[in-house]
Order: sequence, then structure tokens, then C-alpha cells
Amino acid sequence: MLPPLKPDVHQRLEQAVLDIFSHSDFHQANIRDVANRAGVSFSTIYKHYGSKEKLVFSVVDVWLKRLTERIYDHLQGIYDLKEKMRKVLWLQLDYYERHQALGRILFMTLPMKTWMADETFQQKKMINMYLEVLKKGQDDGTLNPNVPASVLLDFMLGAVQRTFCMWVSRGQKGCLTDQANMLFEMVWRAISNPLRNGVEAVD
Repeated sequence: MLPPLKPDVHQRLEQAVLDIFSHSDFHQANIRDVANRAGVSFSTIYKHYGSKEKLVFSVVDVWLKRLTERIYDHLQGIYDLKEKMRKVLWLQLDYYERHQALGRILFMTLPMKTWMADETFQQKKMINMYLEVLKKGQDDGTLNPNVPASVLLDFMLGAVQRTFCMWVSRGQKGCLTDQANMLFEMVWRAISNPLRNGVEAVD
């Protein structure tokens, strides 16, 4: 079993991956590019990760886990479901604005089919956190009970992805979080219980 990479080496690799794959076509960039940028030998990277895909997925996994922990920390003490979900949306937009290289890789350059086959795609802690909140909202009648919680989650995450991509496409005018409340109110109307809002449900 290989010894773990030294923290400074791992940090240089992370930064090199973020720099290269956020501005290059995924299929054109390679491990040698990362090795040269990070000042780490090709053989060292290959021995620890085995492939370009595994290297990039590993870095994305690290950064998504940091986002998950940030969300957990910020939700402490928020008990109102709507405000809790508003905060989650804001935190995601803020995180991807602060770490644009991650957002670009995650939403714009990763080969999705390949990533979906990798275990890092599952992000179980983050997804289970979201689903727990959504299911609780369905159980107490706040959120639409006729739509699977997984579909509600897909809708929310899809809104974040599209918002980030178009923010980049439109020249990153203003802060990404400037749209947070407007976007959340639209999302909330879509996922909240139509009967509680006085609207007849549509089959």
C-alpha cells in the first residue's frame, strides 16, 4: 500500500487540477500537464491515482465534502424549513462563486457519464442530508408530497447548475449570490405543497 501524499504535495496537486481542468477541455488536458504545474512527478501521480479521471474525481470529491461540512455548520440553529432551504441554496451559490474553478469543472467540463460510474459521484453524506430535509418537509405537509423527494432534489440542484453556467456565460456580472433570493422563491413555489398554498394539485 502506498504511503499517503504529503499535505503540501496534495495541495499543489489540487491547485494544479483546478487551474488546468477549469480552463481546458477535459479530454485534451492530461496528467503530465498536472505534473508540470504541480511540480510532482508523473509516476507519483499515476501510482496514487491511476488515471486522469480518478485524479480529477478525487479533487472534486474533496471540495464537495468541504461544501457539505460548510452546509452542516451553517444550518445549525435554523429550524424553519423554508429558511433552512433558502440558506442551503445561498451557500451553494456562494461556494461556487468563491471557488469558480470547482464550479467550472463540476458543471462544465467533467465527463458526466464517466463520473456517474465512479463512487465519488454519489456524495452520500450531502445527498442524504438534502433528502432528509426534503422528506421531513413532505411529511409535515410543507413540501409537495406527490413528487419523490429525489425529484425535488434534482430540481433544486439543476437550478444551481444552470444559474452558475449562465453566470459564467454572461460574463460573471454581479455576484452570483445576488440571485439567491429570487431563485429560491421560484424554487420554493415549485416544490412547496400546492394544497397548502391554496392551489389544486395537478395529476
